[in-house]
Amino acid sequence: MKFSLNLAGLLERSLGILVFLLLWELLPRLGLVNSGYLSPPSAILQTIWELAVSGALFKHLEASLYRSLAGLLLAIVSGVSLGLLMGWFARLEALVDPLLQFFRQTSALALFPVFILFFGIGELSKVAIIFWAAFWPILLSTISGVKQVDKLLIDSARSMGASRGFLFYKVVLPAASPSIFTGIRLAGAYCVTALVAAEMIGAHSGLGFLTLNSQEVFQVSSMYAGILLLALVGLLLNFVLALVERRFTRWRKGLTHNA
Repeated sequence: MKFSLNLAGLLERSLGILVFLLLWELLPRLGLVNSGYLSPPSAILQTIWELAVSGALFKHLEASLYRSLAGLLLAIVSGVSLGLLMGWFARLEALVDPLLQFFRQTSALALFPVFILFFGIGELSKVAIIFWAAFWPILLSTISGVKQVDKLLIDSARSMGASRGFLFYKVVLPAASPSIFTGIRLAGAYCVTALVAAEMIGAHSGLGFLTLNSQEVFQVSSMYAGILLLALVGLLLNFVLALVERRFTRWRKGLTHNA
């Protein structure tokens, strides 16, 4: 009975996607939409298969994953570290926040020339663009998470003689972790978005390059294949980050059940 209910729920959630894919397939096939502008899903899957057989798909995936993950990891390390310090030390936040607010308003796209001047057109400039896009949601979510820690928890730990270090690592950091992971998952989405822009700079591989180059030479099915693969990479990255979040915030599950 439970299995049938789960299956029914899965079908219900998938219905919208199935209808969308069916319409997408039929409109070009029936000539209602010019197939030169909208390739059907079957043609896109065929293109992906051909890219996989030729080995080009794995070259593009490897390049894009390296750039995305490198930029995201750098953003996590720097954003979480600085966010924890700014959220914990009010004086540091007062000193640094005006400067960060100024830079936060500067788009990664606007900084293209700067990144190229400093890092050239190689991999470093591409990673820098992705890092810049991913850094800000992580930083802001971390600061917010630290500031929103229940003061009662902090006061209770202090009343029991907890040191400042113990308080930070055992009370503040776990309590702020849900907000931190929200920022990290948001940054994961920004990474994929920035990836296309990053691969506009002298790239010869990557899913963003595949999409843009296919559009320029009017290989429509390859263009949609690149877009679809970028979406799948984004979904996979979000799924992995959600699993990591679940692993590090298991205490919330027990707290919810007790409540």
